[in-house]
Amino acid sequence: MQESNERRKATSSLFAGLDWLSTSVVLLNATGHVVFLNQAAEQMFGLSARTSVGQSFSRQFANTATVENLLNDASQNTFEQRRQEIVLERLNMDALSLICTASVVHSQVGFLMLEFSEIEQRAKLAHDEHMTELANANRELVRNLAHEIKNPLGGIRGAAQLLEEELPSAGQREYTQVIIKEAARLQALVDRLLAPHRRAPQRNLVNIHEVCERVRSVSLAQHPAGILFIRDYDASIPEFLGDREQLIQVLLNLVQNAIQAMHASGEIRLKTRVGRQLTIARKRCKLALELHVIDSGPGVPEEIRSRIFFPLVSGREGGSGLGLSLAQSFVQQSGGTIEFESAPGRTDFKVLLPMEFN
Repeated sequence: MQESNERRKATSSLFAGLDWLSTSVVLLNATGHVVFLNQAAEQMFGLSARTSVGQSFSRQFANTATVENLLNDASQNTFEQRRQEIVLERLNMDALSLICTASVVHSQVGFLMLEFSEIEQRAKLAHDEHMTELANANRELVRNLAHEIKNPLGGIRGAAQLLEEELPSAGQREYTQVIIKEAARLQALVDRLLAPHRRAPQRNLVNIHEVCERVRSVSLAQHPAGILFIRDYDASIPEFLGDREQLIQVLLNLVQNAIQAMHASGEIRLKTRVGRQLTIARKRCKLALELHVIDSGPGVPEEIRSRIFFPLVSGREGGSGLGLSLAQSFVQQSGGTIEFESAPGRTDFKVLLPMEFN
């Protein structure tokens, strides 16, 4: 018995790196018994690695033939790797529609490796990856344009100031003032576009609820009437390593965007939670911060939902379209992302940020 436990520990140590994968991985021996399963598989199937190792994997499901057929085909050398869609059903659990990649493993500790991913999750990951690539390309384009615009703007403003000194009448100087003020406005816009690229994140211990209270106080000072803030905090969230100033700016941008969408009248819920075993930017995170900004506004217009994080895209007349783009850039610099769900009366922007500690 002791020898068996030591063997299991050695196997778990050998494959510990699989725990960081976002997909569920199960390693079976030639008889179909579990040799190893990672944390994602535990979560997906509602199994415990401690009790599952040494047990028949197919018998965990109502439709045992699905896994047994894969084992039989692999034992007869009909494939080295196979990818197929399958449905697995466990007692008292919803059926899972999955993509299974089965690979024959030529080693002493395992025979068949099964990698599972939910079909909907796979489609979502592909969509998120595509949207991230588009957003990054747009940001890079805008950043390059901003650099090209910045130097001529300074020259235009300086020339207008010199010209103003030579003009004899106040009426003529009004025209140069228009040039100077518009050049200054464009300069401020360019500075905001370049803000995420000017410094790397500063990592110090951050209390997320102190950040929330800071943003709440600032927002209430700007809009003393009409906005109701609801605190929905998980008080057990510890301090974690992050950039406090960037987090304040991210949350402030999200809250200000919500206030503007509601026309300064409505309800905003600030909600904090801890996410476990999440995949963020294609990396597996054991612990992550989930920070929600939920408003009671009209929702994100359908026509801009796929482009909401692109620079210069705004659903509000007169908006710069930079708030969400800058917030996403700051969060991505720290390895996180921002997601959203929107319907009339409820829009939820969720910041997902890996939590690291000293």
